[in-house]
Amino acid sequence: MKTIEVKTGRPYNIYIEHGLLSNAGKYVRNVSSAVRAVIVSDSNVAPIYAEAVDASLRENGFETSLFVFQAGEERKRLSTIEKMYSHFYEHDITRTDIVVALGGGVTGDMAGFAAASYLRGIDFVQIPTTLLSQVDSSVGGKTGVDLPTGKNLVGAFWQPAVVLIDPDTLSTLPGKFFNDGMGEVIKYGCIRSRSLFERLEKENAADIIDDIIYESVSIKKDVVEHDERDTGERAILNFGHTFGHALEKLYDYSGITHGEAVALGALLITRITEQKGITEKGTSDRLLALLKKYHMTTSTEFTLPQITAATRGDKKSSGKGLNFIFLREIGTCFINKISTDKINDYFCGE
Repeated sequence: MKTIEVKTGRPYNIYIEHGLLSNAGKYVRNVSSAVRAVIVSDSNVAPIYAEAVDASLRENGFETSLFVFQAGEERKRLSTIEKMYSHFYEHDITRTDIVVALGGGVTGDMAGFAAASYLRGIDFVQIPTTLLSQVDSSVGGKTGVDLPTGKNLVGAFWQPAVVLIDPDTLSTLPGKFFNDGMGEVIKYGCIRSRSLFERLEKENAADIIDDIIYESVSIKKDVVEHDERDTGERAILNFGHTFGHALEKLYDYSGITHGEAVALGALLITRITEQKGITEKGTSDRLLALLKKYHMTTSTEFTLPQITAATRGDKKSSGKGLNFIFLREIGTCFINKISTDKINDYFCGE
């Protein structure tokens, strides 16, 4: 087993081990004296894993219930959260009870937000079952839902009590969603680890998945510890996300996955910054080749003016500007704030 301690305002551990899911109850009990535990999962994950997690929780003294929502980013709405609240109420969930998020990024974001806001805050646990959620969204305490006007515009910082990562869950993940998670993995290589990027180029990610998960989580952990509330350095984790979120909005949250959108956003940004002499020449070609290797989207029907227009209302806005993350070279990045009224000119001008 690999253990990573996250030293935020509320410290917690991340455990990484094959077969961990069937022992989840023991680790939840170690961090909680709750009487009741609500498992929140989606219609894809629950039929595969909910029974095992439920049994483990019961073996460790929890009274359990299961809330299942229809899978899909388009369900990441306040209307789904309201249904969660009703389930919590109907099953007598109190402030001393606990929510167990079992699934991908959508599940973790929503279950975490419901836990953060119900009764002004109850504990929750992350059990991520997708590559994207294991390497990224389950760590750091960002929770929330989408609005029609933008992604993750409603949410809260709410750190989990523990994160349980079982790489075995990736064996049931369709190839498209494994590749989706690779979008975030590639991001980590771009911003902080040239060696990770080069391993992804030379090796097959599936063959080194344990190393990939551990290094990705370690990078995020270090950044989050320095900037838990996302007021400075943590912004570098948004490389590719500003354009990525704009693309998700343009596709109405159903025509492109989050990881694909982030990776494509990173590619589009890097092409522009390379043309401007900001990024080392050849970087965008290497990034393009890596996206193709992992069968990810490398083009879009939407124009740059459409994409820049869709960045309006992005939650990363600050004052009259928006933070963009640029690469100097693979493994090194910096934050560049661009005035809102200059974004279109900067990216679409001559």
